[in-house]
Amino acid sequence: MKDLTEKVNEFRDERNWRQFHNSKDLALSMSLEASELLENFQWVSAEEGAEKNLENIKDELADVFIYGLMMADDLDIDMSEAILNKLKKNAEKYPSKKK
Repeated sequence: MKDLTEKVNEFRDERNWRQFHNSKDLALSMSLEASELLENFQWVSAEEGAEKNLENIKDELADVFIYGLMMADDLDIDMSEAILNKLKKNAEKYPSKKK
C-alpha cells in the first residue's frame, strides 16, 4: 500500500494539487466520488449496473480509494493497520454464528 500511496502522491505533487487536498476537502471528494459510483446502479439491478457500467465503476471506485489514500497519508494513518483493527472491532460487534 505504501508504494501505491507514493504513486498517488507523486501524481498529485507533479500537478501542485496538494494545496487543495486538506482533510476536509479530501473527505468531501470521497463522498462525491462515492455518489458518482452509486449513479452506476441508479434505476437498475445490481447485476445490470455492474454489467453495463463496469469500466466506470472501476474508475469511480479508484477515485474513492485515491482520495482515501491521500487522506490517510496526510493524517499519518496506516491503512493496513486501520483495516485490520476495524475488522477486529466488527468481529466483536457482529460475532460469527459459525463458532
